[in-house]
Amino acid sequence: MTKPSASLSKQSLLDSDGTRLELEHRSMWTDVWRQFRKHKGALAGVFVFVFISVAVFVGPIIHGVDPNAIDFTARNLGPVWSHPLGTDNIGHDTLAQMLAGGQVSLAVGLSAAFIALLLGTLIGVLAGFFKALDGPLMRFTDLFLALPILPLLLVTILLFRDSLRATFGPETGIFLLIVSIIGVTSWMHTARVVRGDVLSIKEREFVTAAHSIGTRRHRIVFRHILPNVLSPIMVSATLGIANAIITESALSFLGLGFPPDFPTWGRLLYDGTNFIQITPSRVIWPGLFIALTVLSVNYIGDGLRDALDPRLRGR
Repeated sequence: MTKPSASLSKQSLLDSDGTRLELEHRSMWTDVWRQFRKHKGALAGVFVFVFISVAVFVGPIIHGVDPNAIDFTARNLGPVWSHPLGTDNIGHDTLAQMLAGGQVSLAVGLSAAFIALLLGTLIGVLAGFFKALDGPLMRFTDLFLALPILPLLLVTILLFRDSLRATFGPETGIFLLIVSIIGVTSWMHTARVVRGDVLSIKEREFVTAAHSIGTRRHRIVFRHILPNVLSPIMVSATLGIANAIITESALSFLGLGFPPDFPTWGRLLYDGTNFIQITPSRVIWPGLFIALTVLSVNYIGDGLRDALDPRLRGR
């Protein structure tokens, strides 16, 4: 079986009077893109998110300044040619630290969102498709929803931070800890949304027909259920990235995130609060980048939600 092409194709047919008609065949992803590009906010979100991503990963190569380099003769500077965003109280280049911190913040957001998406989708599909698992899995989800997330994060980090640092190193250990704990405590809303859609879809005629011809359950899940719950999964993925970036920033702002010599946007915001009257730009730039990233991801999620809805695509 050949996969449908992502581009438009045309097929010629003859009308009853002999007139040749051109029928346009469209793939699902072509319709998704057509609907997505109608959402101006989503397009702006894609542009901003791609710009920030390219800047934080390519910018250090172009800028060429070590984010941990210290120059006591250039402390608390405003924007100058050699330091476009100024410096901090010990001479760190703010732009270099912003770029390095963006790499960590985006990596934490993407990794934690992937873990939350995987867990939420798995639990949501199992709970919605298998009636015997619905009750236990939903009570398990309710248990996690009832937990106070921020105190749980703080206690977990304090308990396991030192052991993971000793095992994997100060940077890798805290990265694995923060990504894991954010992902494990962020899957519940995805699971509930996916479960609701699965409960609705499994009663459709095409799923009943698949059961009637003896199709195995795992094949029904992968061929019929998962493709039809793609819309809430994609939206949850984008919102999960924003939530993970905010959570990591909050932990770093509280001083429980990455070490001081390993900058993230939240850590830079935390370090700059004591010098807000001397160099307010140290607080403005990290806050601005966090806000722009989260806002752009939310707009992308809104656009994907509309584009992946078959009723809005007119299908």
